[in-house]
Amino acid sequence: MAVDREHVLRCAAALLTRKSTATMDEVAKAAGISRATLHRHFAGRDTLVRALEALGIAECEAALDAARLDEGSASDAVRRLVREIEPAAGLLSFLYSENQLFEGEEQHEGWARLDARVAALFRRGQDGGEFRIDLTPAWLTEALYGLIAAGAWSVHDGKVAAKDFPRMIVELLLGGATRREEP
Repeated sequence: MAVDREHVLRCAAALLTRKSTATMDEVAKAAGISRATLHRHFAGRDTLVRALEALGIAECEAALDAARLDEGSASDAVRRLVREIEPAAGLLSFLYSENQLFEGEEQHEGWARLDARVAALFRRGQDGGEFRIDLTPAWLTEALYGLIAAGAWSVHDGKVAAKDFPRMIVELLLGGATRREEP
């Protein structure tokens, strides 16, 4: 029987998001495969986490493409981005908290590509007068990532309804990022 690698990765992400200390045995069980099968595909936890990272980056890049960040207002582009990235939010919430991905010089260049594209969107919003200029595009990018991760955790834990995910994130982010006329 062929192993669906993406299914294994999604099961691993779901488990590791809830229990970051889960063993490879627990990951195999969650994916419905044997430990030996898991080890044939992923030699160890680091290999598994790096595969999750590659999947997450690919899904983020696809969401950025689908969101058409250069079209319409920057605010509308942020709304489209949050809607497009929602299916990958659980995986991203795990990756966002996985410290080993951000240590040393082996950081995946995909993160820098994602950061640059999202920061450019916020910069476009600032240049167009939509977003506050006292918050850097880098900070707005990190805030968006943090809200996506928090939203995914909240939905997963049943604290909020999945249907509210995009609205909660967009309203909080844009409510804080929107430039206001000074009295």
